[in-house]
Amino acid sequence: MKIHPDIISVPSISSYGTGWVQVGDAQLTHSVVITSDGRRFDWQCERFEDLTDAHFEQLAQLQTELVIFGSGTRLRFPAAALTRALIERQIGIESMDTQAACRTYNILAGEGRHVAVALLIEDAAV
Repeated sequence: MKIHPDIISVPSISSYGTGWVQVGDAQLTHSVVITSDGRRFDWQCERFEDLTDAHFEQLAQLQTELVIFGSGTRLRFPAAALTRALIERQIGIESMDTQAACRTYNILAGEGRHVAVALLIEDAAV
């Protein structure tokens, strides 16, 4: 039996470390949103404490089935009031540290799920 490696045809995160993620040829050192349908844009938030409901409204506009929220170097949960836009649109949200979010996004996107990952990339000194 011939075995072929999986070929992922969606944007994926190839590596990560404290304060950065690698997507394709780009090493990103700022917060970013990546969707399984190919969209990628800067997420204008430098610290967990700076998150507002507008950040999650922006994610709700993507109309994915699930948002994976990478909360930085440690697991933190945004207040329910901040995620209201997602809840009202029946879009799931899962919070995990940023490295776990990268791995989970790659698995779900590779399975063909319509997902987005919102990665909070904090300054490595934080």
